[in-house]
Amino acid sequence: MNSVCAYCGVGCEIDVEVKNNKITKVLAVKDGLSSGGELCIKGRYGFDFANSENRLKKHLISYKFIEKNAPNMPFELQIRIGNLYEYDHLFYEAPFSLAVDIVAWKVKEIIKKYGRKSVGGIGGARTSLENGWLFQKFIRESLNSPNIDNCARVCHSPSLSGLMMSIGEGASSNSFDDIYESEVLFIIGSNITEAQPIVANRIIKAKKRGVKVVVIDVREIPLMKFADVSVILPFESNLLFLNSIAKEIILNEMDNKEFIKNRCRDFTLYKKQILADRNDKTLFEKLKGYEIVKSQIEEIATLISKNKTLFLWGLGITEHLDGTEAVNAISNLAMMTGNIGKKGGGVLPLRGQNNVQGCCDVGCLPYYAPDYKQPEEIGLMTPDMINEMLKGNFKGLFCMGEDLTHIHTNQNKIHEAIHNLELLVTMDLFINDIAKNSDIVFGVKSSYEKYGVYVNAERRLHLSVPYIQNNLPDDWEILQAIENKITNRFHYNSTEEIFTDLTKEVKRYEGATYERLAKKPLQWPIYKDGTDSPILHTEKFSTKNGKGHFHYRPYKIRGHIQTLLENREKFYLTTGRNIAHYNNSIQTKESEKLLKRYSDDVLLVNPIHKFGDTVILKSKYGESNPLKIRYTKKMRPFTFYTTFHFAKNRINYLFGDEADEKVKTAKFKSVEVEVIKVKNGDS
Repeated sequence: MNSVCAYCGVGCEIDVEVKNNKITKVLAVKDGLSSGGELCIKGRYGFDFANSENRLKKHLISYKFIEKNAPNMPFELQIRIGNLYEYDHLFYEAPFSLAVDIVAWKVKEIIKKYGRKSVGGIGGARTSLENGWLFQKFIRESLNSPNIDNCARVCHSPSLSGLMMSIGEGASSNSFDDIYESEVLFIIGSNITEAQPIVANRIIKAKKRGVKVVVIDVREIPLMKFADVSVILPFESNLLFLNSIAKEIILNEMDNKEFIKNRCRDFTLYKKQILADRNDKTLFEKLKGYEIVKSQIEEIATLISKNKTLFLWGLGITEHLDGTEAVNAISNLAMMTGNIGKKGGGVLPLRGQNNVQGCCDVGCLPYYAPDYKQPEEIGLMTPDMINEMLKGNFKGLFCMGEDLTHIHTNQNKIHEAIHNLELLVTMDLFINDIAKNSDIVFGVKSSYEKYGVYVNAERRLHLSVPYIQNNLPDDWEILQAIENKITNRFHYNSTEEIFTDLTKEVKRYEGATYERLAKKPLQWPIYKDGTDSPILHTEKFSTKNGKGHFHYRPYKIRGHIQTLLENREKFYLTTGRNIAHYNNSIQTKESEKLLKRYSDDVLLVNPIHKFGDTVILKSKYGESNPLKIRYTKKMRPFTFYTTFHFAKNRINYLFGDEADEKVKTAKFKSVEVEVIKVKNGDS
């Protein structure tokens, strides 16, 4: 039976060969709807983590937690902790039942002392829909706390909010195969050949079939080899660029007036505001090294106005101060050119994790309950939880597959904040960075060892099936065991039972069943008869009045552009992924083939700079550890790029609290840095 890859948001279908309860090979499914019959190197070779000797196969309680809490525990727990065994220099090995009982006791104590809002949870995007739905239910109902969030906070929350503003649905309007039906592919802020390689393969094939390809980034990326138009932008200029294209379309009367009249509202006000804004294509003429962007804006405006266009973007759009507004600007372009609601025309945010779309669908967000309903009470976003920890108001945190002390920004602040917690519980596959800092750690099943449903970037639900056996619990079993010691409301026997319940609440999944998904992955909304929806917004948008809403936000000059206008020399860093690794690399680095391909984060630097072989980067928020340099002309002068896969390099210590104005997604894609040269032997 086919399953689904454990990595990015493409959701490639896989088949697996097993021998002696060990995965020996992962194969592409020839007729895979999402994969197109292909797999990237992560999907093909990144399975070694499942049987790794480093896998967390026990449940752990930290020495410090026991030392601090033992005197206050109920007598029965005091007796039981006397039988704990040492695991390593940080933890005792604990029986599952004891770890559960201690968590339940401690979280009740915290709520009693500090109140229900002193606890919360983060996570869910790396595990199944069933686990994500039960997680938010556990936090909201069992603990009576509104504080639930997930890793969309550091990636595509602005895509959700930006699209909601305009078309009422924060997800892809089209399928990956619509790439072949387009006439123009507009790709911005996504190093797609590294982050979502199987989608990139479609783009390259489409190019060979005659589709025009437009690629926009802050550095030269591999996909630009196949582009008809390659645009390299200054850092933090996305909104300026997108608004300038829209203004060019309007000035030359290339907007789709019929579509705007019949399907949209607020265009007259939008037009007035954008025509009055002096920050437009002419600003690029004043930026040394970026003057060509003005003529490229003119060319792109004509291309997308006169051709069926699919808009794709990644974290290079969302991880900025104006990420939500940039996504909304993309939506404006789609609407004004009539490129939405049809095959080959629409919007397609490229999700980075295998279930970040589904995790949001089922309510792992502080401002959305399941199915994007208004929750009874809006909770704290992750950055707000961190702030409340520092204030001493937030005392208990559950992390389900979320490496908080590695992948989030301002790590100096986060490490300080978590020390104010009285309970930090982690559920994960390995002793990652957050696990090392946790009080109680539960080892859990991987996707290769359990049933569960995952939703990819094209809204497609895939059923994952177990290929190997593992005696560890699934996340939902841990949550249910703890919950039963608190309110005793959860009584599930399988993930399928949970899925049946969640589809009653999440109406866009209404017609999905394990039986149907076993036959074919389906795209939501899925109706009662099992019919699914490859294309959204064909007749009306998902807003209350069914109309697309135009909204204008002017660009604010700052950062790199301000530096260029003032003819000053400052260094700016951006970050991204390498094809061999996934997020915190905790799974992928267990594969020798993947680790050999990319064994450490490397800093890319233009060769006009002579820093030697190794440097330390320093920002106003923190310092990296020494980084090896690779010199390349693919970087513009005074701009740097590196990955963030290896926690030891402390890349995310360089970024601070600056974030999207609406949903607080951190500004990972631009930070001003100083360079500290490292002498031989100092690294």
